[in-house]
Amino acid sequence: MSKPQTNEARLRAILHADEDLMAFLRIARSLGLPQWRLVAGSIYQTVWNHLTGQPRGTGIKDYDLIYFDDADLSWEAEDAIIRQSEAAFAGRWPVEVRNQARVHLWFEQRFGTPYPQLRSADEAFLHYAAIVHAVGVRLEADDCLDIAAPFGLEDMFGMIVRPNPHREHDKGLAAKAEKAKAIWPKLTVIP
Repeated sequence: MSKPQTNEARLRAILHADEDLMAFLRIARSLGLPQWRLVAGSIYQTVWNHLTGQPRGTGIKDYDLIYFDDADLSWEAEDAIIRQSEAAFAGRWPVEVRNQARVHLWFEQRFGTPYPQLRSADEAFLHYAAIVHAVGVRLEADDCLDIAAPFGLEDMFGMIVRPNPHREHDKGLAAKAEKAKAIWPKLTVIP
């Protein structure tokens, strides 16, 4: 009897089987951004599509690409990376690129809650609205996928949207979860 696959192995297999997502990751890797990762929706929604038999790409509105560069915290430096990334992806994927080293500079003004100054890109996962959102991957030089999921992958494979206990009162999570439930009715949403 063979040993069951771990959730990490399952995630790698699902992502490797998605040709479009792998093409995105190859381009992202070519940008050479420090500590980069593809995060959140495009990862867990790809899994949910696989689990429910939905067509590839269902529900994915954009691809969130994060990186961490604290050498220059100016908007101009981040904007240059955003423009470079948009050119590299050539309109094939809607991409949102954010330098996690500067999120604390604008988050409170935009969302009404303070945000700590981070020390790494992966530290951002501790501040995502839901446990299932806190997942990211990076395609390494040898084509292996490096996975970051500080809360584990159980909620993703269990199709659960559960609030992050480290982030209180996220006003947008309930609406976002209900939109997701309309696409993937098997989701369990925990208030």
